[in-house]
Order: sequence, then structure tokens, then C-alpha cells
Amino acid sequence: MPRHTEPIVNSALGDALRAALPSCDVRSENTRQIVDNPNLRPDILIAAPGRSPVVVEAEFMPARAAEDEARARLGLEVVGALREIDAAIALRYPEEVADADDLPAAVRAAPLSYAVLYADGARFPQSGWLSGGVDELADLIDLASVPQRVVEEAADALQRGINRAALIMEELGNIRPNAVTDVASVLGMSRSVQTYRMAGAIVANAMIFHERLASPLGAPPLAMLCGETARRPKVAVLAAWEDILNVNYWTIFAFARDIINRMPSAEAARLLRNLYATASEVTAAGADQAQNIIGRIFQRLIIDRKFLATFYTLPSSASLLARLAVARLDSDWSDAAAVSNLRIGDFACGTGALLSSVYERVSALHERAGGDPAKLHPAMMEDVLYGCDVMPSAIHITGSTLSGAHPSVGFDKSRLYNLAYGRQEDGGVRIGSLELLQSSSTMTLFNTSDPAMRTGSVGEETASQIIADVPDEGFDLVIMNPPFTRNVTREGDTAEAVAAAFAAFDASEEDQRDMTERMAALKKDTCYHGNAGIASAFAALGDRKLKPGGVLALVLPLSAASGSAWTAFRKMIADNYVDLTVVSIAANGEDVAFSSDTDMAECLVVARKRTADSPKSRRARFVSLRRRPRGFAESAMAAQSITAQNGIRRIEDGPYGGRRLFVGDETIGESIDAPQAGGSQWGAVRLLDASVAQTAHALTQSKLWFPAQLAPLDIPIAPLREVGKMGTYHLDIIGRPPRGPFDKTEPSATATFPSLWNHNAKNETRIICQPDSQLLARFGMEQKAAEVWAAASRAHLSMDFRFNSQPLTAAFTERETLGGTAWPNVIFDDERFDYAFAIWRTRRWGCSHTGGIPAASRTAGEERQSAPPKRCPS
Repeated sequence: MPRHTEPIVNSALGDALRAALPSCDVRSENTRQIVDNPNLRPDILIAAPGRSPVVVEAEFMPARAAEDEARARLGLEVVGALREIDAAIALRYPEEVADADDLPAAVRAAPLSYAVLYADGARFPQSGWLSGGVDELADLIDLASVPQRVVEEAADALQRGINRAALIMEELGNIRPNAVTDVASVLGMSRSVQTYRMAGAIVANAMIFHERLASPLGAPPLAMLCGETARRPKVAVLAAWEDILNVNYWTIFAFARDIINRMPSAEAARLLRNLYATASEVTAAGADQAQNIIGRIFQRLIIDRKFLATFYTLPSSASLLARLAVARLDSDWSDAAAVSNLRIGDFACGTGALLSSVYERVSALHERAGGDPAKLHPAMMEDVLYGCDVMPSAIHITGSTLSGAHPSVGFDKSRLYNLAYGRQEDGGVRIGSLELLQSSSTMTLFNTSDPAMRTGSVGEETASQIIADVPDEGFDLVIMNPPFTRNVTREGDTAEAVAAAFAAFDASEEDQRDMTERMAALKKDTCYHGNAGIASAFAALGDRKLKPGGVLALVLPLSAASGSAWTAFRKMIADNYVDLTVVSIAANGEDVAFSSDTDMAECLVVARKRTADSPKSRRARFVSLRRRPRGFAESAMAAQSITAQNGIRRIEDGPYGGRRLFVGDETIGESIDAPQAGGSQWGAVRLLDASVAQTAHALTQSKLWFPAQLAPLDIPIAPLREVGKMGTYHLDIIGRPPRGPFDKTEPSATATFPSLWNHNAKNETRIICQPDSQLLARFGMEQKAAEVWAAASRAHLSMDFRFNSQPLTAAFTERETLGGTAWPNVIFDDERFDYAFAIWRTRRWGCSHTGGIPAASRTAGEERQSAPPKRCPS
């Protein structure tokens, strides 16, 4: 049997990584690699243009010195590289690799374990080791080569430059308001600080791109065009950008050109010189990172955030969803033609975070399989990736981010569309991408697709408008983080809106009403529900555009898992999709979203559309993370753990918990397999401990089964409606006359009609609660008040149960009390049931929404006592 030494195995691993990372320079066991230390021989050194070099130091198990050796490489300067080593990987080979007859095959198949050490002292994972094969190691090397610290510093520099640019434009607005109004019109926006920042961001983005394109296109560098010694920066820059536009890059330079063109020469020069300094700082971060930075700060600048609910998908969240989605695509990643035939769409693309993450993952898989992502770039831009949005500036950022993957590779067209929204010239209204619910094509506001028809960035000429063809059942993957806004929203900026979902861009009340009617006309035979909000309409759109076998990947509000308004959506998934995974975050009130700037709990929904010969799926995988991923590396490891098929426990298997998800030694979540059928609620979400759901599920089967209990106990369960009933709806108590007979006012110890109305967490820590309001009978409605009061009782049910602020599921008042919005009454024929109901509801685990009570609590003479036990409706 052979006994391979570590240097020989390192060379074999280097060969495998060279195949997985063909765009990188991979060197194994070479000297003369480190500046001022020519005799030092890193085990494996990986370098790529625009990125930091990464070193791998490897040993056979137990590899006690691997971490020390890796740490010793940090901060060293590599010959020919622009940056020092910022990350080093300590790797452990399994012992059997040393004895393999076919060493290359053994290395490719070996279960490797590794950890990343960073120059700032951080280690990933914090404890323990990651595990995977060569491809997973190559992914980690890719991620480790982009120092997060450098990216954040560049992002801060960019924001500072944009803020200075905004001040320049604000000053211009005070002197020549018409000029600034013209600039705002380019973006389809009104004059505001946000508009000035957006304009600055777009020009800065073009200048960053210019620096990257100058050499391959032979364009003059920015220093010559708008540096301190440049005489006419506006004229020089516009001339250079016209030359670039003649080649292509329309999505990047057209807006920037039009912004500068509308500014007076002096202010344009100030703006360009300011942003030239900013672009220099940003490009110093590295060519591969620069385009990501614009997208990361875009959300700080976007207008109408509340109306459009355009919360930016965090980069790590976008990466997680993209990996989960792309893993379900059935494609030969080694075949460029097969990859080029994919169709991937985001019909609410915003800044393109999700499309960019999908593109990055597809490119990586193609590269791991031996392909050349640069050669694939024109097909990805021209045919594969579709993006739609109602904001012109968002389409600009998406286009520039996607183009930035390979800035020196040109392409002829793109599938990025700015769709009509609001009142149109023909007098009708349009509602953006949702117009595609009735048609496979719709009119764009301006064209970024066909270069022969491009005449302006915002479609000043008719020729710039085209029909966007987005075929039904034409997509292999639809991935979206759609707006969540509901017409019933009544808060903040939307408080006075007639229809909050359509109140963006200063839409008039008439426009809002007409757009609501337009949505009503388009919603037929879809899962859209007004109380669920616009997100449910986008889910329906995704379903319509997906081909059988295609993958649907969505960021949705957590209410999609259990809200009654989302029932049709869940039924659509149950009837038409298989391989469903739902990912939520089981955090305690903070960081429960996958998007930025929102505390609304969210979930990721990923599923594959059924083909004609595939049976309906009755089960799903529910994943509860303990926090949202902290960066790209953790997203990659989380996706790898979630998609693993081995050893997942079912909800029916008893209170033993789900399958733990690990990053190193740290538990990052659990996954559990549970039923899903029809429009039933997805109850197994946001579970810090899946054994709670397993105990709750046993209750639905009339079993009491606690953790560490060998066998369950029989305990008959019945729905609340079989032994009692819910009390009066709150609007029938205090609604506008003639509906409600009462006025609600402050509590009183001598109240004739006391009420328990609202949640107050401080006062609701015990089962017995005090009334928090009193009701006063309205003049002339005394008879109706007496009839409503007849429904008063001592038992109350929580309508807003939460594990953090409202953990009490049932309340008991010592005297009869009417319930309100948060605490409606529960009424029993026998008042003794009040006690049993309150104790049972408060003490039992899980299933709090069902209202089930134990049959044993009924009176012996009651007729239902002998009836068979009923199952909880969940």
C-alpha cells in the first residue's frame, strides 16, 4: 500500500483546486512566493486579479499544527500580488488519503475539514471545523479572497462621496432650480435629497466602471478627463462616455451621461472631480468588489421605501436563497449551451441583489465543472437573466451590477425592463410587473434591451419603448423579494393613503383607486388576497411564469406561513409544488428578517413546480435558523447543511427535536419534516426547539407526549367550537353607530360594563387579568348594549399570541367582562369550563391558535362526553 507524504497530497489537492478555480493562479509547494522570505513554502497558494491571496496549510489528522502554520501566513506579502494575505485556511486530511492507490480520486472524494483564519484575529467557524469536498473548499476560498473590511471601508468612502455630490446638487437647486428638476426627471423622481443622492450614486457608479473599462476599451483614464489639471471635465467625460456607449454598457452609462448633460458646466465639473476622488478610493478596494458596494448602499438612498416596501435583501440573505434555489435546478453545469438555455427571472428586482447572487452561483457551478464564466457572460446578460422593476434607478443599479461580473466582456442586449406604473398618457393605469398576470408581454417605460432602438435613458423618444416579452411557463427559476404593502395598511407615511399598495410616486387618490381596480381585474384565478398584500400577487405571477419542473424562490412575510389571507397561496404550493423548504429565523424579536431596515418577521420559501407525471407532495422541510447568516461564508455553510438529505426527523416522530444544523461546533438552527396539504397552516416555523412542535403535533392526535417521556398518554382533544363559542367581534361593540352600542373609555373600579381590550405585556404575566377599559352605552342604544353585554364572560382568548411580548394565551377575569381586539370572549354553557379553559390554554405547549381543550374537563352529564375525540384543526 502506498504511503503518500503531505507535500504529495498537497500537490494533488492543488491540481483539484486548479480545476475548480480555473480563473485563479493555484501554486502548490512552491518557494519564492513570499516577499522577503524566498525559502518559505506555503502548502497551497491561490491568487486572482483584484482579490487577496489565500493560503491553505494542510496536515493529516489530527493536524495539531495546521492552525498555527496558517495563522503565521497572515499579513505576508505575495510576490506579484497587490495585497497581503488576509485569510488563510487550516485544513485536515483524513488519514485514509495517505494510503490511497488513486490519489487524485481520493483527494476529490475525501471528506475534508477546514477553518478560515483572518488577519483581524477572527476564525470561521468560531469553534470546530467545516466539512466538505473540493468544490465546497473552492467556494470558501472564493469568499475568503474578498476581505469584508476592505469592502466596508470602500462602501463608507462611496457614501461620503455621494453625500458631497448631493450637497453640490442641492446648491445648484438653490441657484438654478430648473437644472435640478431636469436631472430629477431623468430618474423619474422629484427634487429631493434622495434624488440628489441617487444621481450621485449613478454617476459614481459609472465612474467606477469607467476605471475598470479604460484599459480593455482603450478609453482615456478619468485622471485625464476630470482630474485637477483637466480643463473641461464635462465635455471630456461626456465624449468618452459616448464612445463607450457606442460599444455598449447602456445600462451603466446612459443615466450618468444624461445627468451630467443636464448640469451646468461649472457644477458638473465640481461633481465629477468630487466623484473621481471617490471612485479612486472605491476601485482601490479591488475590481471584483466594486460593483457590489453600490448595491449595498442603494437601500439607503431609495425613495418611496414605505409605499413600495422595497426593503433591500441583505447580501448574505440573497446568497442563502440563491444557493437553495440553484441547488434545485436540473442542469448540466459543464455544458455552456445548457446553462445558456436557462431562464431566470426576478419581476421585482430592485437593485438586483437576488439576480446577482443567482448569477454568481451559476457562474461558480459552471466554473467548478470546468467552464469559463467570462465566455458565458454574454448569454447570461442577453438571454438568461430577466429583471423588472418600476424604478428606473433600480434597473440602472441591477444592470451595472450584473454587467460588473465581467466588465471587459461586451454583450448586445439585456432583459432588464422598467415597467409602467401609475397613470399613463392614454389615461389608463398600469401596475408594473403585475400587468404580466394577464399577458406574456407588457410595455416598458424605456428600453435597455435592443441597442438598435436605444435613444435615451428614460424613453424621451417613442423608439426607446418596446414590448417586453416575458412568456408564461417560460422560466426555470423565478426568485423575488416582492413588496409586502397592503391596501389596508394604515401607518406612517401610508396612514392617509386610499390604497397604500399603489400610493407610490405621488399617485393621486383617483390613481390609487383605479390601480386597485386594475389589480382586482388581474387577480382572477390567482392566490392574490388584499389582506395578504401585493406579495401574494407576485407569488401568483411567479407561479404563472414558471415552467413545470421550475423553481420558485421567494422572500415573504412570515404571515405567509399561517395567515388566513395566505390560505390560497399555501394551497397553490401544496397542489402545484414539491420539494418545499421554508426557512425562518427563531430569534427573540430582533433580526427576524432576511431584508434590511425592517423588523417584520420573514421567511424564505423554495419549491419546485410539479410536472405532469409527478404526484402531489404532502410534506415539507421547515428550517428554523437561530439568527440570519452573518456573511457569505455562513450563508454558504447554512445552505450546504439545509440541502443535505440525510437524517431529518419528522414531526410525528416524537419530542426528540429536529436535525441540528451546524457551522463548526455551533448550532445555527434545526430542520424538521412536517405535513403540508391544502391551504393548511405551516405550523413548524420559527422553532428554537423542534420538540415543541412535536409535542404540539401529538396533541393534535389526542396524545400528550413530553420530551423524555417513553410513550405518549391519551388525552382527547376537541376544537373550541364543540364546547363553546367566541364572543362578539370588537366592531360590533364599539363600531360606528348603528353597528356598535358602546363607547370605550378609561377603566374604572366601579364600571358597569368592564372590558379587557388591549395587550399590555406588563399586566399580562398571570392568568388572572384586570379589565383595562370600561364601556359606556351610547344614548338611544341601551337595548342593544344589554344584548351585547349578554355575551360577557370571564374567559378570554389571545388574538396576538407571541412568545416574547404576549406569551399569555388565555386570560381570566374575576368578573364577567367583554373582550376587545386583543382579548375576545370565550363563552361556555357551563361557567365552570372557564377555569379549565384558562389553565389548559395557558399551560399546554404549542398549538395555541386552535382553541382545543381536553375532553376530560367537560361535565359528566354532557352529551359530548361519550363522543370520539376530535382532532385539533391544525
